[in-house]
Amino acid sequence: MSGPRVVLVGPMGSGKSTVGAVLAERWGVPLRDTDADVEAEEGRSISDIFVDDGEATFRALERAAVAAALAEHTGVLSLGGGAVLDADTQAALAGHPVVFLRVGLSEAVKRVGLGTSRPLLLGNVRAQVKKLLDERAPVYAAVAAHTVDTDGRTPDQVADAIVAALGHDLPGVTP
Repeated sequence: MSGPRVVLVGPMGSGKSTVGAVLAERWGVPLRDTDADVEAEEGRSISDIFVDDGEATFRALERAAVAAALAEHTGVLSLGGGAVLDADTQAALAGHPVVFLRVGLSEAVKRVGLGTSRPLLLGNVRAQVKKLLDERAPVYAAVAAHTVDTDGRTPDQVADAIVAALGHDLPGVTP
């Protein structure tokens, strides 16, 4: 199957962008982030889309961005934290090398920070992160071929674990 070398899924703070950049550099391929795709297409931030048009509009834009990236991109692909909640996206991920970057509550809160501009974290950040982790972890696990824990690991160590899980370190090379 053509498409991304790896698709990274997980909650905010799991390291999708950071680890994705490490993998992309190692493999000499581009990194693509569907949240950035939505922002570029719309010419405004995700927060602004949520406020101006609502979550349903954002999710529709996100679904289209993921479908396009899965069809067009051959490097490392990082999905927004909520992208996997969509049934069409779940189906589209089938057959792709999806890795769930699992992060614990304390680590996620530390990484995301308390002064965040993330629209789903308004109010009590720790409680909101816990709720999102509890709701979404089973979905991440269901769509992923591999799960890699990120707590207590550097981005390079997480990238090493992903390479080990995939069974190769070079794009297009399988054992």
